[in-house]
Amino acid sequence: MLPTLLFLTLAAFFLTTAARGDPAEIALRAGGQEPTPEAIAAYRKQLGLDDPIWMRYGRWLAGLTRGDLGKSFLSARTVNEIIRERIEPTLRLGLTAFVFTTVVGIGLGILFGLTAGSFLDIGGRWLSLLLAAIPSFWLALLLISFFAETLRSLPAAGYGGPRYLILPVIALSAGPAAALMRLTRGSVIEVWRQDYVRTAKAKGLAQRLIILRHALPNALFPIITLLGLRFGQLLAGAIVIETIFAWPGMGTALIAAISGRDLPVIGAYVLLAGVAFVIVNLLTDISYGMLDPRVKLGAGNRR
Repeated sequence: MLPTLLFLTLAAFFLTTAARGDPAEIALRAGGQEPTPEAIAAYRKQLGLDDPIWMRYGRWLAGLTRGDLGKSFLSARTVNEIIRERIEPTLRLGLTAFVFTTVVGIGLGILFGLTAGSFLDIGGRWLSLLLAAIPSFWLALLLISFFAETLRSLPAAGYGGPRYLILPVIALSAGPAAALMRLTRGSVIEVWRQDYVRTAKAKGLAQRLIILRHALPNALFPIITLLGLRFGQLLAGAIVIETIFAWPGMGTALIAAISGRDLPVIGAYVLLAGVAFVIVNLLTDISYGMLDPRVKLGAGNRR
């Protein structure tokens, strides 16, 4: 985990530094000041931009060890303060979308797997293929056009109660849910043909009991793997979706930071997203051993 996170911060810091545009000049213009050469030089010195890049990166890493993410170049506010304001809306949107993806994807995947070959299954496969192929930003615009402008049943943008969550969550999770649905369907079909499932059927066990006790636990391995990867996709997609729906989360703050070359905010977002993604995938690996005791996670137990 630590080498992965270190590489993420290194890549984010050096790539944003190599981008065109002077953060000092952009910050002065954003503050309504004339970016004269003298003002730019003074502001660069104040921000420490005249120091060598390795020294700036080392100073930033040293701050991380103290929980200090630095100050924004554009607003002069601490990055910790910006994150405290923006992290709650992002977590609210991301976790809701993740739950929606899991419930809809696995639930419909099991349904289509148990009815394989039926008209319901064929329709579900076509629907999942369509949703997986539609970009999230285009789906978001379609949802706004239909539900907010035509039907006027849901708000087009903004932040508030549960009604404001419906369209962003659907736009963000439709693609991942469709992919999870197709994978779950295939896993259920494969497991449903195994001998132990036939034995359970021969014993006269109820179908619901067979699914919950025998079929689903053995079909979960590829599903959990995909869920861990889709969590990263939801984090990346939230940046665009938050911008479209004017959602005041970390995504909109990141877009503003990228436009203004606000390196501390960009680095903090990459670090937080990387930590979340790595932790989720670590939990995914640990869950393998919990689902099947035969799976050994220790290096000395490899076979």
